[in-house]
Amino acid sequence: MATDYGTRTPPQHTLHPALRAPFSARAWKEFAYLLLNLPMGILFFVYAVTTVSLSAGLLVTFIGIPLLAAALVGCRGLGAVERTRARALLGLDIASPLPVRGKKSGLMSWVGAVLKSGVSWRHLLYGFLHFPWAVFSFVTSVTFVITGWSLFLYPLWQWVFPEYTDQDGIALFSDGTNDFYLDTPFETAATSVVGLVLVLASPWLIRGLTGVDRLLVAGLLGPSKLATRVSELESDRGVVVDTAAADLRRIERDLHDGAQARLVALAMDLGLAKEKLLDDPEAAARMVDEAHGEVKVALQELRDLARGIHPAVLTDRGLDAALSSVASRCTVPVQVEVDLDQRPAAAIEGIAYFTVSELLQNVSKHAQAGRASVDVWRMQDRLMLQVADDGRGGANTTSGSGLAGLAERLDAVDGILVVDSPVGGPTTVTAELPWRK
Repeated sequence: MATDYGTRTPPQHTLHPALRAPFSARAWKEFAYLLLNLPMGILFFVYAVTTVSLSAGLLVTFIGIPLLAAALVGCRGLGAVERTRARALLGLDIASPLPVRGKKSGLMSWVGAVLKSGVSWRHLLYGFLHFPWAVFSFVTSVTFVITGWSLFLYPLWQWVFPEYTDQDGIALFSDGTNDFYLDTPFETAATSVVGLVLVLASPWLIRGLTGVDRLLVAGLLGPSKLATRVSELESDRGVVVDTAAADLRRIERDLHDGAQARLVALAMDLGLAKEKLLDDPEAAARMVDEAHGEVKVALQELRDLARGIHPAVLTDRGLDAALSSVASRCTVPVQVEVDLDQRPAAAIEGIAYFTVSELLQNVSKHAQAGRASVDVWRMQDRLMLQVADDGRGGANTTSGSGLAGLAERLDAVDGILVVDSPVGGPTTVTAELPWRK
């Protein structure tokens, strides 16, 4: 299959991940996100409460409705800031919702579109819900991090107490007459150990807190599921249209450069043979014989072209026979196993056939394999395909490769293509398609 031999050895770390976590960039970015939660939460909450209260109080007048729409648009603007913050510090890439457009031009059409937009109201809801969580996450993370590092570094600053205060160390408790300070070497070391435990635990606490933020941002500040699905369908439609256009161009090119050119040459040869039929019958016979050979070649090309459009064996006998026919043309031995109790939808069956056909062509051209296998089975409402070979591996779905185009075609019908191909092999490509029967 199409290969990419560039490899890079990942860096080796001597410390355990749990020991590296407090010093990782991810932990400090997430902590910075929680620190910014408080000012952003206050800003969003105050804006939401103020503008909604003002517009609600003015709803009895004409001004209240446009003011409420403007308030919702402002919430969408603050939501854009929150998405940017989540993208920069949490690595959470949430698509921006589609802009609001009225069905007609004019202010009232735009106001109506804003008020009917569920995305706008979800941004407002985020402003109300995020504020209490922002306060809690800010206080919890700051307290935990500062306490952990302070206790961990206590041996370095314990001298401050006897030097500048009347205490010998941190006061663990006091009942008015008896005070207990952490001042002995053992107590200082024990305090540092407790601090180390808190320091090591803080990244995981912070990760859990930011997990809630991820849910809030993804659930309330992103596009609706319907809009996301519409966008996916539009993208898939584009892929299908481009694929169909490319197939039509390929068929036109094959007809023009192949069978059509042969038929034109055949007509000319037969014309010459007709002219020589009386003057030179032997030459005419040779030309007719050559034309007969050209007819056979043209018929084979047309047969191959028809097979490329939709093979008759697939329509008549299904995937098992069709894939066995494809496997017989592969340059390496291929074992085919098809375990289906019934046939899937015709369109899905055709996609499955051409997927396996293209994968086996890659095996023949690029894999340098000794053998290959094709397995087809049904898993609930999904059609599963798996093509494996023992070749050199290194196949990938990077942009520009044949597998990338194949993955796009499968995605257009809600399919999935997974490639497992380490350098040196073996290669296993698994495709998943909807059954749709």
